[in-house]
Amino acid sequence: MNHRITSILLAILPLALAGCEADPVAPAAAPVRAMQPQTALAVAAVNAPLGTVPATVSLPPAARVAVTAPFAGSVQRIHVLEGQDVQAGQLLATVVSRDALSLASSRARADARVSLAQANAARIGQLAAEGVIAGARADEARAALREAQVDRAEAARILARGGASADGIVQLRAPIAGRVSRVSIETGGPLDGMTAPFVIDGHNRYALDLQLPERLAGQVRPGMAVLLPGGARGEILSVAPGLDPATRSVNAIARIGAAPGLLAGGSLSVVVLGDANSSAVAVPAAAVARVDGRDVVFVRGKDGFQPVPIVLGGSANGVATILEGLAVGTTVAVSNLPELKSQAAN
Repeated sequence: MNHRITSILLAILPLALAGCEADPVAPAAAPVRAMQPQTALAVAAVNAPLGTVPATVSLPPAARVAVTAPFAGSVQRIHVLEGQDVQAGQLLATVVSRDALSLASSRARADARVSLAQANAARIGQLAAEGVIAGARADEARAALREAQVDRAEAARILARGGASADGIVQLRAPIAGRVSRVSIETGGPLDGMTAPFVIDGHNRYALDLQLPERLAGQVRPGMAVLLPGGARGEILSVAPGLDPATRSVNAIARIGAAPGLLAGGSLSVVVLGDANSSAVAVPAAAVARVDGRDVVFVRGKDGFQPVPIVLGGSANGVATILEGLAVGTTVAVSNLPELKSQAAN
């Protein structure tokens, strides 16, 4: 009997001891803290985008050259095609000219007159030196020599300038490097000296006709840079003083050097960059948000971050330019903008 009671107690004891163990206390949950937004300082908009504007590619007057023919004649051969790129001095056309042949003959006769005048001036000068004839005769001979030399030089200059040879062959060459934009002659056809058979557009000189929106009218000035797709840069030359009432825009002209893909008459969008004299400021593009249809940035103050309305100029390469509403040195949030918008709404 005692043995049986002892067995029961031994079986019950572990269960009693287990019931007496205290339940572990769960650690208190740590308070949840809102993550602070990352911030950035607004800086002066030096070479920062003020805005993206439409532009039309054009050619300044000095970039287009007409190749004229100094002599009338017949086109023997055309060496280039319309739209072809050419180098300065490249042969464009070969022309047979009766006028050039006549001038070459005049040049040959002028050479003969110079030789005769030289011999005559030498002979008369010797006689004048010996006292056989008056010295005035020697002066007359030297004047005649000088006149013959001037006639020869003039004929040679005209022939050389016109690219004509002694046999009346005229070679028209490109005065600049560029693209042949017009060919108005045909092989075997006539060529007069009053028209330009070729027009060449220079490669390295273009103009951009810009249309600036009204909000940029007071911000853009001559000397500012413009950025083209692909990284090429230009410079604003002029800004119209008034607003076009039809388009509500301001016309401006910028110059641009050589850039791949540019064609006169083409359209593209360019970014106007601010300069050191601009009142605009630049912030990371991630700092700009839309609240109730307005562009805002969240500015840090004593009570946290508050939305501040701004006038946005443009954005490129991760940088946004603010035309109005923000001062240099202001701290703005560049992360957690959805949370800040929710807080502002509440």
